[in-house]
Amino acid sequence: MQLFLFATLLAMAAAVPSGTPYAGYKAPAIAIVAQSDVRNGDGSSQWSYAGSDGTTREESQAQKSVPGYKDSYGKDYESGAGNTNRGSSYYVSPEGQKISLTWVADEGGFQPKGDHLPVAPVHVYELPVAPALPYSRTGPGY
Repeated sequence: MQLFLFATLLAMAAAVPSGTPYAGYKAPAIAIVAQSDVRNGDGSSQWSYAGSDGTTREESQAQKSVPGYKDSYGKDYESGAGNTNRGSSYYVSPEGQKISLTWVADEGGFQPKGDHLPVAPVHVYELPVAPALPYSRTGPGY
């Protein structure tokens, strides 16, 4: 019985975590060195901030009139109000890479731009196409 209790206690002691994986890491203190926030009566707004580590972020938003339209299924949509949003941010990645990102979000969707974003390859050649064969019905019943 004593051997069982000893084995149980030993197993429990081994299962206790010995600390976090980042036990010696202390996050640097980053202060906000500049900040602005403007809200207008027409629904537009603009805000920004800058950190002591060089991180910046700014964003602006405005309302705009959206004309009515008919979709491809024939459904009519009335005109109304919509939003446009644009902004940018800058920071340095943990690997030391300087990341600059700008974006626009409007009726064209979300459109980010940045040198670090992947770009789809452009094919400069024509893909081969199999020749069309004449169709003839064959098989049981034909």
